[in-house]
Amino acid sequence: MANNQFTKVSYEDKLLVRGKPAKNFIGKKKIFFGLSIAIIAIGIICNIIFGTTLDIQFSGGTMLKYKYSGEIDQSAVESLFQKETPDNIVTFSYSQDFVNHTNMISVQFSGTNTIKTELQADITKAVQKAFPKNDFVLETSTSVDSTMGFSFLLKCLFAVAIAGALMVLYVTLRFKKIGGLSAGVFGLVALFHDLAIIYFFYVIFRMPIDSSFMAVALMILGYSLNDTVVVYDRVREERRNLGYKADIADVFNVSASKVMRRTIVTSITTIAAVVIVFIFSIVFNLDSVRAFALPMIIGLVSGCYSSLCIAGPLWVMWQKRPGNKNKKKK
Repeated sequence: MANNQFTKVSYEDKLLVRGKPAKNFIGKKKIFFGLSIAIIAIGIICNIIFGTTLDIQFSGGTMLKYKYSGEIDQSAVESLFQKETPDNIVTFSYSQDFVNHTNMISVQFSGTNTIKTELQADITKAVQKAFPKNDFVLETSTSVDSTMGFSFLLKCLFAVAIAGALMVLYVTLRFKKIGGLSAGVFGLVALFHDLAIIYFFYVIFRMPIDSSFMAVALMILGYSLNDTVVVYDRVREERRNLGYKADIADVFNVSASKVMRRTIVTSITTIAAVVIVFIFSIVFNLDSVRAFALPMIIGLVSGCYSSLCIAGPLWVMWQKRPGNKNKKKK
């Protein structure tokens, strides 16, 4: 008859993940924080230099989209538009329709007054006359009143704020045993980090802030929170496994190491799907899809990074702060 023996697992053995020491996320927190601060600082500098471009959905104004063929002198075209219109032009953007073998140019005008139909016709005639070989055709014309645009912007920002508040409440209630409120607050910090990265991506690449930005923001809020919840859930389990007197930094390092592979694989799978969508948007000249897919890729990378390298280390620092009476509370 075999003797059943219980082997006591040492604390050091519990710190092993798949037979190897856990990744030292907490020990590298200065590198993680420094990298994020550097990216945000670059974004702030670019924001000061370039400013923020709001799409006419938010700022009001008019956008004209022209289809043309052949090659053009972009500076000459832009000068012509500036000469023919009384309002300030915010942005010019160029794209190609590979299916129909045509080129596109989008011209966005700022201002409280929309451009009248008669003026649009005059602009079109002037462009066609100046570039007769390029077959300029007005494809679409979009106008938005500035008051309606500002109201829409406020509603979108309110939606993001409500989503963030509900996420903090959810994390606070679910993870009471590991300091639910602090977990929720630092989870929110990670979300703001992701939103900042997406926003500065728009600024650096001179992309106008539009409804696609808000859609990406809400998508990344949910995705990043899901990653953070997975990490916190593992922290709760490992705290029971290692004991409530264990160093909270060890608890997090083991937890993050165990979920890192799952988080990275999930992110890569999602990013691959979005990359395919982005490629199709280029091939079929789907501007709205491209404006959503490209920032989404950046947001997915940032969301995966912030859950492991921002929210967790900040939470550990808070738990290890001097005078915290709940560090070893059962």
